[in-house]
Amino acid sequence: MDILYLLIPFSVVLVLVIVAVFGWAVHSGQLDGFEDEAERILLDEDQGAGRAPREESVKSD
Repeated sequence: MDILYLLIPFSVVLVLVIVAVFGWAVHSGQLDGFEDEAERILLDEDQGAGRAPREESVKSD
């Protein structure tokens, strides 16, 4: 029972730290742009983010 006096405040502080880090990430723009990255995989390689198309190696038998 005595351990609860330590664990409850520790867990409350831990939750507050996690919320603070998440709030910092949201406000600093760390979570912006996920839609662009998710749609990039659907584009053709010629149209994607200004990169040259990948060269495929062909194996000869």
